[in-house]
Amino acid sequence: MVSINLSSLLIALGLAAVQATQFWHNTGTNSGWDTFTHEHDGTVQEVTNVVYKGTTALKMTQIHDSAYTGRYHSEAVKYNVYQKGDTGSYGFAFRLQENWQFDPAQEFNIAQFIADFTDLGCEETYMPSTMVWIIGDQLATRVKYGDVCPTANQKIKQYKNLKTVTAGVWHRIVIQADWQSDNTGYFKMWYDGEKVVENYTLPTNVGDGRYFQFRVGLYANGWHDSGYEGSQGTRQVWYDQIAAGSEFADANPDGWS
Repeated sequence: MVSINLSSLLIALGLAAVQATQFWHNTGTNSGWDTFTHEHDGTVQEVTNVVYKGTTALKMTQIHDSAYTGRYHSEAVKYNVYQKGDTGSYGFAFRLQENWQFDPAQEFNIAQFIADFTDLGCEETYMPSTMVWIIGDQLATRVKYGDVCPTANQKIKQYKNLKTVTAGVWHRIVIQADWQSDNTGYFKMWYDGEKVVENYTLPTNVGDGRYFQFRVGLYANGWHDSGYEGSQGTRQVWYDQIAAGSEFADANPDGWS
């Protein structure tokens, strides 16, 4: 019997074996983050009673206030997760509160990549690129490209009505992207293991090459942008198994512990 060493064969052929690398992860704890956003009455809490894996999860809460005119972020923030030219995978598990009110259909963001562009003197200081959100009970995401300033030069490609999101149970998101400002990028997203977006040969990032943050958490953007609707003034989302790495397995909430 002839025995073949795969690594030696790859080297002989001038090829390199691709190895997955998880460069950051969090098991639903307050440690390991660079900062938190909890605007107005919002909170970010480490809890043990509702978890996806292990013993802890993060609970994000936002509370509507009719006298308040600001934004409603409750997020955990990791700096310098990607920049233009990178390729990576990013994942997390999330759970909406059991009595989440889907109707009327408002927007609630559940994750985003964002960077500080204050130094450009533009009308938008912090600009998000890719975001993941729900509209009513429908999952949505996007990519952003073009120029940061002026904001009219920012271009957005949205993917809406991807899947129906249910409340009171855990769901999994994995994003895989080649972050490029020209037509050489790609963007993929999985929901509960099912690929819901797969788009190649497109720009996926703005031209500016600075690093973007990765934020998971509840951003009740609909309350700020469209006005409060419905009768549920307190919203809660739990998060667990958040990670970033080079391959799908690095970010898949079920793929590591």
